[in-house]
Amino acid sequence: MSGHVTAPAAALADELPSWVTLLRAPNPGPMTLDGTNTWVLRAPAAEYGVVVDPGPADEGHLTRIAATGPVGLILITHGHPDHTEGSARLSELLGGVPVRAVDLAHSIGAEPLAARPEPLDLPGLAVRPVPTPGHTADSVCLHVEYGDERVVLTGDTILGRGTTVVAHPDGHLGDYLTSLELLSAYRGIPALPGHGPALADCAAAADFYLAHRRARLDQVRAAVTAGAGTPAEVVAAVYADVDRSLWWAAEWSVRAQLEYLGVATGESEPGVSGLEHT
Repeated sequence: MSGHVTAPAAALADELPSWVTLLRAPNPGPMTLDGTNTWVLRAPAAEYGVVVDPGPADEGHLTRIAATGPVGLILITHGHPDHTEGSARLSELLGGVPVRAVDLAHSIGAEPLAARPEPLDLPGLAVRPVPTPGHTADSVCLHVEYGDERVVLTGDTILGRGTTVVAHPDGHLGDYLTSLELLSAYRGIPALPGHGPALADCAAAADFYLAHRRARLDQVRAAVTAGAGTPAEVVAAVYADVDRSLWWAAEWSVRAQLEYLGVATGESEPGVSGLEHT
């Protein structure tokens, strides 16, 4: 049986590369862990750096980001507001720096990130978007190289602790499993997540997530066979070890699991807003 996961999915990274800075937003909570991770990437002696996921519209947090030095581009891993709400204000603080996301709605002053992974032309850094839909339809990871060092910024596709929700109906479990299989190729490369600590091995975390998701699917099949007929009934059977205050989020993943298994519930979809893990 797959229990509720709260521990890291892989060993923690010993340290960050010297060209990576973490600024954590002051928005901790059960769905955002310690807060949203804003990553600042800057090659030594480079003219400007890159910000990934500005986070919420917290003026103090955004001012801290702007104070790290010249920034030429803001990148977004996905459109949930705890990652994007501060984008417009940060762009303003930085003198109109463009914001690029997969979804045009979250891009400012620039074309959206391409659906295909095209390398970005940035000083000193080789940044390649890796489309990883599943958590949301617009989720993207970023593979970044500086010299012989590499990292993968995983947004909420892989978290530093626990596992992530598949935010149905925007998120899709089949896509998510495919994205995890893709990330399992990044063996020995640190993962810098959207929440929680950095992990030493992106592939190891992806492997763990795949095993967890497949175990959850087995549990959902068993619950349906035993008579659970609605997403809420499946949640009660499968997520009994999760605090009931988070069952609403678990229901997103259950709806995605039922869709993946071809099980119709006949219920209307609840609204989906912007948070993360179960």
